[in-house]
Amino acid sequence: MISKKLCLVISFNKTIDAMTVEEYCLKNNISGRLIPLPKEISAGCGLAWKCEIDKKDEMIKTLKELNINYDKIVELMI
Repeated sequence: MISKKLCLVISFNKTIDAMTVEEYCLKNNISGRLIPLPKEISAGCGLAWKCEIDKKDEMIKTLKELNINYDKIVELMI
């Protein structure tokens, strides 16, 4: 059984926003990955960005720089 851990999850209203965040993070060596939207969250897009909790400030800054409209930023055990 895979153990769950507390992660930061960012949900989006548009798939293009999720993909833009993924592309930016990959190019800039920011850890994280796209995941299917967890059932605990509802959003317009079926994708979410998952990363370590300690990346919250960095991700908020990144979202602002990219002018990305996100739905929610939550901490989940996944």
